[in-house]
Order: sequence, then C-alpha cells, then structure tokens
Amino acid sequence: MSNSEVKRLYRSKTDRMIGGVCGGFGKYFNLDPVLMRLIWVILFFCGGVGFLAYIIAWIIIPEEPTV
Repeated sequence: MSNSEVKRLYRSKTDRMIGGVCGGFGKYFNLDPVLMRLIWVILFFCGGVGFLAYIIAWIIIPEEPTV
C-alpha cells in the first residue's frame, strides 16, 4: 500500500457468515475473521452490546466494491 492509498473498512463479500462485518474487520485489522467473530460473540453475551453493534455496523459499513 502506497502513502497515497487510504485504508478503508468494508463488509467482506467473500468471507462472510451473515453480513460480512467480521470478515471486513478482519481484513482491516489484519486479523483472522474467526477471532473477530469470537470477539463479537463475547460482546453479545456481555449485556447484548455485540448484537446492537453488529447490526449498526451492518447498516453503516458499505459492502466492498467489486474489482
């Protein structure tokens, strides 16, 4: 990635279980999407914050463009 390229967060089209949010976060932070899914599940069981955050992210984050 050159200095002029901006790193953008997108929902993944290829690595998705439901909405591609975890796959997108995994690509953005260079982490395994399974680890991101585990984090969302833990947040879900900690007061339901993960569910609300996932739904909001699904609505707000755009799907990755086709190449």
